[in-house]
Amino acid sequence: MTDVTPGMIFANSLCGGRPDAVAWIRGNAQNPQLNGLVKFFSTPYTGVLIEAEIFGLPNIALQFSSDFYAMHIHEKGDCTLPFDQVENHYNPTKEPHPQHAGDLLPLMGNQGYAWLAFYDKRFTIPEVLDRSVIIHRMTDDFQSQPSGNAGDKIGCGVIRNNKIE
Repeated sequence: MTDVTPGMIFANSLCGGRPDAVAWIRGNAQNPQLNGLVKFFSTPYTGVLIEAEIFGLPNIALQFSSDFYAMHIHEKGDCTLPFDQVENHYNPTKEPHPQHAGDLLPLMGNQGYAWLAFYDKRFTIPEVLDRSVIIHRMTDDFQSQPSGNAGDKIGCGVIRNNKIE
């Protein structure tokens, strides 16, 4: 087979490529065990490949449990506890929720662990540098304005450049 698909390129990035940006996630005071990494990879398709691996989500102690947690990019990259300085979702085009650029796919935590990879064309990596990735206590309802009624901010990480200069 000589055709190369986007999925093949994405898999190659995830299996050994260096992300262009990263956000190290840490939990709030009520969830100090929460931590992880969100990686942002450039693609040849104008969009961004995002990979998230999160540990210590609140359902860690419940055997066989699974819960959904909202994940968003917020305007400000200030993860000072209690994560109240991050302002609103990143929304440069003033779209309604959930169409704005800061609305990411939800995490599905299985007994405290979540892994997710997806492709998004609503922003570029330079546009989100120094903003924050926020993990919320509940799932996003994809309807409530302006931010999906996702509950408390339980995890935060600032998106930093990861390129070797």
